[in-house]
Amino acid sequence: MIQRIQTLFLVIVALASGILPFVLNLWIDGEGAAVFAESSLWISIVFYASAALALISIFMFKNRQNQFVINRLNMILNLFLLGFFVYRSLNLSGENTISEKGIGMLIPVFSIVFLVLANRAIKKDEDLVKSVDRLR
Repeated sequence: MIQRIQTLFLVIVALASGILPFVLNLWIDGEGAAVFAESSLWISIVFYASAALALISIFMFKNRQNQFVINRLNMILNLFLLGFFVYRSLNLSGENTISEKGIGMLIPVFSIVFLVLANRAIKKDEDLVKSVDRLR
């Protein structure tokens, strides 16, 4: 059902992954230039893939199990992206490469939180349907 709360959570994930990385900077390099997601091809592909998975999951509302699995895959994708950002900000030498961390590095964290909330709502719907089936 498309009017459920998990749809709202998945729309937030799709908008956050599809638009915000190209508006908010990920970090500011040593020369003072802001680095956005479009600066690196694979980072922009990962953000677009995350947004696409969220949109696909919205329209799979009739198959809640597959919707749950797609959201889990999206969480894993966002965890890899978050791991890369942490590696990039902590492992490389400070002022030569990354001068300042941007707010865009937190987008995968917010996406993971909303995906967990969506999966919780999907699980609640699935449990409700199973309880009604038991009564028949």
